[in-house]
Amino acid sequence: MREILPVLGAWYAAGVPFGLATVVAVSRSAPREPGAAMAVGPDDEVVGSVSGGCVEGAVFELAREAVASGEARLETYGYSDDVAFAAGLTCGGEITVLVRPVTPALDPAFGEVAASVAAGEPVTAATVTDGPAPRGATLAVRPDRVAGTLGTPGLDAAVTADARGGLALGASGVRHYGPRGQRREDAVAVFLHSFAPPPRMLVFGAIDYAAAVARVGDFLGYRVTVCDARPVFATAGRFPPGVEVVVDWPHRYLRGTDTDGRTVICVLTHDPKFDVPLLQEALRRPAAYIGAMGSRRTHDERRRRLVEAGLTGPELARLRSPVGLDLGARTPGEVAVSVAAEIVALRWGGSGAPLTVTTGAIHGRTARNQPE
Repeated sequence: MREILPVLGAWYAAGVPFGLATVVAVSRSAPREPGAAMAVGPDDEVVGSVSGGCVEGAVFELAREAVASGEARLETYGYSDDVAFAAGLTCGGEITVLVRPVTPALDPAFGEVAASVAAGEPVTAATVTDGPAPRGATLAVRPDRVAGTLGTPGLDAAVTADARGGLALGASGVRHYGPRGQRREDAVAVFLHSFAPPPRMLVFGAIDYAAAVARVGDFLGYRVTVCDARPVFATAGRFPPGVEVVVDWPHRYLRGTDTDGRTVICVLTHDPKFDVPLLQEALRRPAAYIGAMGSRRTHDERRRRLVEAGLTGPELARLRSPVGLDLGARTPGEVAVSVAAEIVALRWGGSGAPLTVTTGAIHGRTARNQPE
């Protein structure tokens, strides 16, 4: 939903009603993850997607009906057989979609969610999907405050505690409670959609490959910073808009920067005077991915220097070097795709093999390091 929130926020601020469909549960080879969203606004304008095209037509009609009736609905779509015009998934998976009308009067918490996401603040949108509590009721939960209500103080308190517990990791999913928030009951289903701040991608070495990696990192939703000690190369004009460019020694910058289990670190300098102190710092701190560019000879020499510097076997095992998957990449853009492919494969536990030679569910994995 994050990518369509600017549009939804503008509709909401203008007081324009819109129908919002959100994927709240999936199974098997579903095409989208929980939190994927589609909205139908003024003049039947559509933004977002819940299935990549399979059931969008049916969801479009439900969203229009929700605006007209003012009522939320929960619908499940599974495999579509050969019945003509059936609305279903062709992939064999199943998705459950909550469709609800949104206006400032109906959903006073939505504006708080949109504003927090726009400001880069962590927030969870907790929405009732089923049960005696009002379907579609939403609670906006932030680390220090809440807005809205799910119907009872007890339910609000229980959901707030759970939402804050999963907020740091951006965890989303359905939780069950009693009508007053009882933990061992399942009368009320609540979808917790967490919006953690975008994960960081730190790119070291302001070379042409870095510009391409920064571009694909921005496309994947990372907050990208490029750092290089050489001011002649570390200029904003050489990188995509929105990418932060820092002039500093890489290891010194990283030492003063917070990282977490979602952070991606790409070392593209392939110069020992930068690489070795930088990787000493990187391999001893939290990160989802640490990759370093260079030939196999460069890698062997770099590893030798890191061993001499005191890094242990488990620490060195975290290093992805040479960086990227074997795609036969040559150009900076192709290398950036190779690096991005390795990051995505590591995040989801993918093999990197062509899907034509694999078996089993295509979308059935659970993220190891979920950006959001």
